[in-house]
Amino acid sequence: MAAGSSVKTATAAALLLVLAASATSSAAAQQLRRNYYAGVCPDVESIVRAAVTKKYRETFITVGATVHLFFHDCFVTGCDASILIASTPNATAEKDNPINLPLAGDGFDTVHRAKAAVDAVPRCRNRVSCADILAMATRDAIALAGGPSYAVERGRLDGLSSTASSVDGKLAPPTFNVDQLAALFASNGLEMDDMVALSAGHTVGFAHCGTFAGRIWGAAAPDAKMNASLAARLREWCPPGVDPRIAVTMDVVTPRVFDNQYFKNLQVGMGLLASDQVLYTDPRSRPMVDAWAKSSAAFSQAFVTAITKMGRIGVKTGAQGNIRRNCAVLNS
Repeated sequence: MAAGSSVKTATAAALLLVLAASATSSAAAQQLRRNYYAGVCPDVESIVRAAVTKKYRETFITVGATVHLFFHDCFVTGCDASILIASTPNATAEKDNPINLPLAGDGFDTVHRAKAAVDAVPRCRNRVSCADILAMATRDAIALAGGPSYAVERGRLDGLSSTASSVDGKLAPPTFNVDQLAALFASNGLEMDDMVALSAGHTVGFAHCGTFAGRIWGAAAPDAKMNASLAARLREWCPPGVDPRIAVTMDVVTPRVFDNQYFKNLQVGMGLLASDQVLYTDPRSRPMVDAWAKSSAAFSQAFVTAITKMGRIGVKTGAQGNIRRNCAVLNS
């Protein structure tokens, strides 16, 4: 095949992938609505918010843990709470795929607490999906940390399966470049601006030393794109031989606040992961970084748009899902 034909074929295939993802997203949007539980559990928003607030007051780790949990759920088999399923002796679930092991337990605990609070109300018991609770809890955690509050569409059913193998190739490792990130997001119906906005979820939460060790140690380290002061601090926090599971805050400037500091950090080489910093070094994404570093309001608007779109990925309907009695266990 000629080189020109190969490029055209690849471009056409990518376009078809985006169109298919967009069609799926549109179908999900038709099912989701803000008042989905009005007739069965009208107070679900306040119940979930109270549970998340209580958890947040115990530990600010709740914010990043819950946000990252939602992202990892939606990008695998859709926003269906399959990430919450616990492995059994006979089946390894999504949460135990190696790329998901860094997820903090506080995110899981937040959802389980909110589910218990909802089910403690007789009329609400087993009427609200774990998938919707995770979506609402994520919004509430972001708002508690100073981020934007937004209306959450509801009507997701919980997935009927969860396997570790289903995660492979669905989540971005910390070494991805912009082309790889954009392709992954496009496969879920999300565009470049959505990808850059959602990457700011790294303004909260932690990363393990092992995820960025290659940037601070080794023959090619420190990474020339990394701020020298940050690299020095990271070498202190993550010395050779340290447990790779030791965690550091992803945003070392305002680690407890959901804000646009993430983009300001990228402008001075303080993106923790290579897949963060590349958003500034790549000329295609750099204008968005600069714009959202300058305007908190513009970033908030872009983030709300993007996370709303993300919340429509792979929504289960009808026989594709159900409402789990226990978020960690498939209904028998």
